[in-house]
Amino acid sequence: MDDVADAVGVSRATVSNAYNRPDQLSAQLREEVLRAAKKIGYAGPNPTARSLATSRTGAIAVLLDTNLSTAFSDPALSLTLDALSTVVDPEGHALLLLPGDGESGGPRAERILTAQADIAVAYSLADGAPALNAVRDRGLPLVVIDQPHIRGSARIGVADRAGAAAAARHLLELGHRRIGIFSAQCLSAPRGGELSAAEAGNSRFHDNRERMAGYLETLAEAGVPATDVPIWEASGLSVEGALPSAFGLLDRHPRPTALLCMSDLLALAAISAARHLGLSVPGDLSVVGFDDVPPARWSEPPLTTVRQDLAAKGRAAGDLVLTLLRGEKAPSPAEIPAELVVRESTARV
Repeated sequence: MDDVADAVGVSRATVSNAYNRPDQLSAQLREEVLRAAKKIGYAGPNPTARSLATSRTGAIAVLLDTNLSTAFSDPALSLTLDALSTVVDPEGHALLLLPGDGESGGPRAERILTAQADIAVAYSLADGAPALNAVRDRGLPLVVIDQPHIRGSARIGVADRAGAAAAARHLLELGHRRIGIFSAQCLSAPRGGELSAAEAGNSRFHDNRERMAGYLETLAEAGVPATDVPIWEASGLSVEGALPSAFGLLDRHPRPTALLCMSDLLALAAISAARHLGLSVPGDLSVVGFDDVPPARWSEPPLTTVRQDLAAKGRAAGDLVLTLLRGEKAPSPAEIPAELVVRESTARV
């Protein structure tokens, strides 16, 4: 920096401003500084040295409950994190993805303790995930997207129970009474397979419990008891991973005439399984998803689903991150609404 400053005839602070606070310089002077730096071979301030001086890394640790291959195949996650990134990127912050270990509902605690980050964002972690204790031990600010519910944390979620209730009412209004539920992973042991209502209600994921309650309460109000509702847990979060459980749910006598699926990917797995079994959707089987990710609109047939504004949720999470990084108090937890979007995968029984 001293060499660049001498070459241009300015102070060291002016060189620093050319990189860190360009609005403090005229465009002509900044261009002259950068041109001199390039000629000398100076690439700009060392980010490691900068983080030592400021006690900030510029990194946001995003804690996931799955491995990266599964996470990257989830369009709901992609849309949410993309929107979050658009909010924090202009402020000089980047996302550091920490994958889950597949067992604890989040990343390994040791990974949190060594991660160079200024704040943590928990994306849909299981209750009691050890990673959350590590965040607390580090003293990192925490933003929660969806779950878990932690007293005093900054959180943005979705109206899961209301959305699930709307999906169940839709099928009931179409005359369906033999209705199955395709549940997201509950971290049960063993993974996948049939669950009782009580077992499903003990899922370690808050949104699973809320959606399950919305389904079962609405069905019970219409005279369909929980004991008459088959529930199967997906053995994976991707369409491929969910297929074995989808086949199991449909290989019943009597077979359900409709399925309530806790995500669009599970719904797409159910449609694929139905097609392999020679069933028509919606002629033989009506299917409702949850999320309204882009593949829901492209599927064959287009998927009836519960829409949540994933981009709005991501932007809200980004705003919470910036609020906490400014040292301001976390606002009260908030939820975005969920609404039923009726397409062609459901029909009257």
